[in-house]
Amino acid sequence: MSLLGLDVGTTGCKAAVFSVEGIVITEAYREYDLLRPRQGWIEFDSHEVWEKVKDVISTAASQTGEDPITALSISSCGEAMTPVSGDRKILGTAIMGFDERGSEYVSQFIDKGGEKEIYYITGNRPGVFFSAPKLIWYKNNRAEIYNNAQYFLTWHDLVFFLLGAEPVIDFSLANRTLLFDLENEAWSDKLITAAGLSAEKLPRPASSGIDIGTISDKMADELGLKKGVRCVTGGHDQCCTALGAGVISSGQAVYGIGTFICITPTFAEKPDKEIFYKNNLSLEHHVVDGQYVTFIYNMTGGSLLKWFRDEFSALEKKIAAKKGIDVYKDLIKQIPDEPTDLYVLPNFAPTGSPWFDSKTPGTIFGLRLETSRWDLLRALMEGTTYYFAESVQLAEQAGLKIDEYRPTGGGAKSDKWIQIEADILGVPFARPKVFEAGSLGAAILAGTATGVYDSTKDAAEQLIKIDKVFEPNKERHNIYREKLEKYKKMHKAVKKLTEDIF
Repeated sequence: MSLLGLDVGTTGCKAAVFSVEGIVITEAYREYDLLRPRQGWIEFDSHEVWEKVKDVISTAASQTGEDPITALSISSCGEAMTPVSGDRKILGTAIMGFDERGSEYVSQFIDKGGEKEIYYITGNRPGVFFSAPKLIWYKNNRAEIYNNAQYFLTWHDLVFFLLGAEPVIDFSLANRTLLFDLENEAWSDKLITAAGLSAEKLPRPASSGIDIGTISDKMADELGLKKGVRCVTGGHDQCCTALGAGVISSGQAVYGIGTFICITPTFAEKPDKEIFYKNNLSLEHHVVDGQYVTFIYNMTGGSLLKWFRDEFSALEKKIAAKKGIDVYKDLIKQIPDEPTDLYVLPNFAPTGSPWFDSKTPGTIFGLRLETSRWDLLRALMEGTTYYFAESVQLAEQAGLKIDEYRPTGGGAKSDKWIQIEADILGVPFARPKVFEAGSLGAAILAGTATGVYDSTKDAAEQLIKIDKVFEPNKERHNIYREKLEKYKKMHKAVKKLTEDIF
């Protein structure tokens, strides 16, 4: 017996098979490219992604040996929805959240639904990033596809539908559509009417960890699975990552360090919505029953290190490629041990919650002739963390308190980077042993729904082990507290200067 956690992300998909003890038996990964047919348009080729998803499932299934897969669940990116027919055929592409299409309809949607009312219903401030504006665009610009579509499905529910199960979206992904009633856990008739859409074209909402049927015999044969594999609702990738990292109760937060960084705090008691609204913070379902999350994120993180690698360390990159070693690990070894006198505003790309700033540019303040590139590299790490330290303070104003971070993603492999984050934030970072947290979270949901585990909490406590705890250095934290205040002044000044110049 084994459990399959499928992770369908923005740039690739991964199938990881776990034993009931949480050990990775096998895994498979395939990349795919985002399509950019016009400036500002970014979409999935849904046919290509589906073929890659089938490939990773069949590859993983062929390597399970005497531990056949008995159930699967899915962690997926949000917002992007694909039109499908009633006979399970893909009819078009999936428009990404950061695609500009639909922006022209946001103000109309706000006028009809009310900006604050939309937030109080959905837990999200209205914007083009969510699914609703994309569906309105489909209806107004691709009427034939819209009218012929039986459903519009996120990748979570689309994969289940194509595997032969019914189209069911979990609450955490439904939160990303801007059409879901957070309190009543159902589609909002008011908002669907305001958007001019049809509720019949949306999948049925359900909580995470619900058994929704089996993979069809035809698909089981095609993928090399035994018949009767159970399909279990999963969730938004950030939420599945939180579960897979053991972030299952108030006071904990994921610190995901990938191409971009996302902090996902979890809490049982809903915070003051008015303060959350004022501070641009979302309120959404966790995949763990009775828990909620908010997302604090920036589109820079690992991408800033990639920029440094490509622009300042081309030789090291070339040497590392020849030797087959991790260039980032080699670069980070060179950074100084103590805080720098540089201040980096990490707005090298549009920021996410809570600032949502696409105008203020990235800034490096304090350069001198004696500044080394290693000073700059450490400053880039410090700057991204200052950004989150300032953002977390807004969450704390609404009553959220983070006592422990669980680092995940590729950046979590760097001890030095995690220590910088712990020193600046002043909170311990407990790094899990398993880095594939999204896939593990999905596998836990699959096992809980099929009786392998008594609950997600029991499974998390049983399976998730801590590799290392990084305690904040008190002396450096005190230094960083002073530097954070200077960073906040710099942030405010650069924002004002940008408004005056551009």
